[in-house]
Amino acid sequence: MSTASTTLPGGTWNLGDRTVTRFGYGAMQLAGAGVMGPPADRDGAIAVLRDAVEQGITHVDTSGAYGPRITNDLIRAALHPYSESILIATKVGANRDADGGWPTARTPDELRTQVHENLDSLGVERLDLVNMRMGDHTGPQPGSIAEAMETLAALQQEGLIGQLGVSNVTAEQVAEARSVTPIVCVQNMYNLANRWDDQLIDDLAADGIAYVPFFPLGGFSPLQSAALTEVAARLQATPMAVALGWLLQRSENILLIPGTSKVAHLRENISGARLVLTEQDLADLDGI
Repeated sequence: MSTASTTLPGGTWNLGDRTVTRFGYGAMQLAGAGVMGPPADRDGAIAVLRDAVEQGITHVDTSGAYGPRITNDLIRAALHPYSESILIATKVGANRDADGGWPTARTPDELRTQVHENLDSLGVERLDLVNMRMGDHTGPQPGSIAEAMETLAALQQEGLIGQLGVSNVTAEQVAEARSVTPIVCVQNMYNLANRWDDQLIDDLAADGIAYVPFFPLGGFSPLQSAALTEVAARLQATPMAVALGWLLQRSENILLIPGTSKVAHLRENISGARLVLTEQDLADLDGI
């Protein structure tokens, strides 16, 4: 598919040898309730994916565990054959059970199986970017990431993976992963109200590694703050637009992947992220 020349907020960033828009798209919300099963509106899901690309987005985030396979199947239906400009990032390290849980799947055999399942469902011979997911729904958990990264690095050497990253990890796991193989990004929870990765973001920026915050708008509990509301009112913008704009101004290595299942909401997010926050706005928000 061709992409439009729309200028997106934030400019671009290099993930290894690939250049992507800093404003990307996260596909998780395209799956059904609880990130399980098909969407209520399949045509609408395909439409939002196609519109994301038409708006100029070149970074799409997914996982074989969403659905499972549902978001990958939708991406393939909407965008295959893929433009060379589009980078699709996926994740491994967890499966889904019948109750909607996320049991870990980190043995070498399990990781190889997940990589091949992603190749099949996305319809590609090589995955652009694979993030190794650690932690659980409560956040990063301690534990070694070395064996998992060794397995993924071997699959990379086999030509099945382009770039590698890590997700839901501690700073110590980031350092351990980097001791095994180069990574191009870290994907952790981070937003205006959850800033425990501040030092990690700055350290990664110094080394040219991207930081990709998931739940940039608070996830299942949308951000709420008097300061955020006041800044939004001053700028005649929505609180969510201010939160996205703040992330883009926080550090040049931050890549956004907000998700939505509606075209109108996607365009609202893009428009909102163009906000330029003043020093006073930033000072007020830093008090959250």
